[in-house]
Amino acid sequence: MNWDSLRERLSLSGDEGSDATDDGDSVASDSPAESGSDGGPRVTRRRALTALGTVGFAGSAKALDNVVVGYGILEGTNLRDQDLATVAGQRLHPRRTWTSVQGNELVFADRTAFLSGDGVDETLDLATATSADARALDDELGFELFEPLVAADDTLARMVDEDPAAVDGLRFEFSTYEPFFERVRDGDARPGAVAWLRENRYTDVEPATVEAFAGADPREPKAVVDGLVGAFRGHTSYDIPRYAAGSVEDNVLLGSVDLRQHFESPTAFEALEDGRNSGLFCYEFVYRSVEALHSVSAYEQTTPVFGGRVHDERHKHAFTAIGSVLREDDQLVIPMTFVDYTHSTLYDDLALRGVMGRGLEAYNDRHRATDIYWNN
Repeated sequence: MNWDSLRERLSLSGDEGSDATDDGDSVASDSPAESGSDGGPRVTRRRALTALGTVGFAGSAKALDNVVVGYGILEGTNLRDQDLATVAGQRLHPRRTWTSVQGNELVFADRTAFLSGDGVDETLDLATATSADARALDDELGFELFEPLVAADDTLARMVDEDPAAVDGLRFEFSTYEPFFERVRDGDARPGAVAWLRENRYTDVEPATVEAFAGADPREPKAVVDGLVGAFRGHTSYDIPRYAAGSVEDNVLLGSVDLRQHFESPTAFEALEDGRNSGLFCYEFVYRSVEALHSVSAYEQTTPVFGGRVHDERHKHAFTAIGSVLREDDQLVIPMTFVDYTHSTLYDDLALRGVMGRGLEAYNDRHRATDIYWNN
């Protein structure tokens, strides 16, 4: 955990006990009635911290309920017991998207694939093309591309209008993350189908940035997943002050005062590395992890994967879903797993794994899913 950053945030400019001001003068203010731009009382960061101390107990009681209860012991459910295929498939379908293949750009628009690059300009209607048509194009290109896409097209297309959990020729599998990567590595992985299911909303991170941060080649997703554990713990922490402020704001003050604003900081990889970040929320860990997994084309990955955000409404929590696509016995198989960088960062640091989590692994009875968003 980045304790130095946390300590800096609790020594607040212009607050009692701090001699720092924006212009460098030594000033301490105990003014009891500061006004905001609307003429009402202005809530300073000092007062926000005071609020956390004076009314935080009620918020912390609710927060405890949010992270401990509701996984199926007394009430609720968890990933092991849920109908995960239905939850995972609800928003999972082919997208209008793009990726790179052997230095060329591959674009998916509806059920048509466009490949363009240096001396390359090919278009194939995947819905009407035969395997022979696709194989002929692949022979011209000198690498396999279109034939696997044609083979997957009909099954993937039915995911748009049907419940993917009920689509013939498609099945979901769920496991912990070590077996997941073994399964994909040993199976007939389909990077084209993975790319087609990926959302390109978070693709602005350079592979070199991910490699420098995680200490792992982004072409090796398993190494990235593992590398992010130490990277997050070394560069940031779970944002305890912002969480406490939000708990009080939501559960005690019922949204009447914005306490979170006093504890916000940049969350991009660059901010994590240069120290401007002072903590992440659960969904921000998810965004950074999906960015890392999507920073290179699925065609470049040893185990092609797509990522998404799991939302647990009951516990106000988010964690990372990871999936792939395999071809097996003339069917498509979508293996999936789940990891939680909030648990690996916060609960390990505070020695709370036995009570609140079990590290990175999230496919267990301490997680549940209300929705899974593949566009984040």
